[in-house]
Amino acid sequence: TPPPGPLGESAVLPATGWDAVRRARSPQRPRATAYLDAYFTDRVAISGDRCGGTDPDGMLCGFGTHEGRTVAYAAQTGTATRPAGYRTAARLIRLADRLGIPVLTLVDTPGAANDAEAERQGAGSAIADLFAAVAGVRTPVTTLVIGEGGSGGALALAAPGNTWATPDSYFSVIAPELAAAILKRPPREVEATADQLRIRPQDLVELGVIRGTVGG
Repeated sequence: TPPPGPLGESAVLPATGWDAVRRARSPQRPRATAYLDAYFTDRVAISGDRCGGTDPDGMLCGFGTHEGRTVAYAAQTGTATRPAGYRTAARLIRLADRLGIPVLTLVDTPGAANDAEAERQGAGSAIADLFAAVAGVRTPVTTLVIGEGGSGGALALAAPGNTWATPDSYFSVIAPELAAAILKRPPREVEATADQLRIRPQDLVELGVIRGTVGG
């Protein structure tokens, strides 16, 4: 079953890779709270990674009620996710697994936080642990990419074989600007690079990266 559909975003799939990036970065498109409010009749948040850290601005985690059933959620908010956010999500997913509760994850981040403080807080190990949690649980995990799906910071929340995307999203191993810089291309070639990365939702379906698009 596909995850909750889009809330007001265009159902037309992006024409180009750069169009997908532009739409994913638009301040007008719905964010995680809009999806969670529409999907759940009520929800209770959990906070903290049990290591003394929190990431309230980057990751929303908790349990909600959908059509009378309890569902756990871990949702990125569109900012760079910090290590505590990844650890909180891993904690939630493992708890849901023990309780036999399905999990919904929403992907929306330009990537993991990579500043000095994030490195001191163990960004790499936190992301790796979330990968392990998502891959290792027995309870169903469903993922919806609702905006930017940047690099491993987004992939860590993606359910193997059960990831979907809205028309206002992209999913990529690297941002087009960074890819162009690594390839020593001038700024004018960033948009062409976005096309070559094949990051549009319909490209991802064709490549077998995601199961399908929601609303497109």
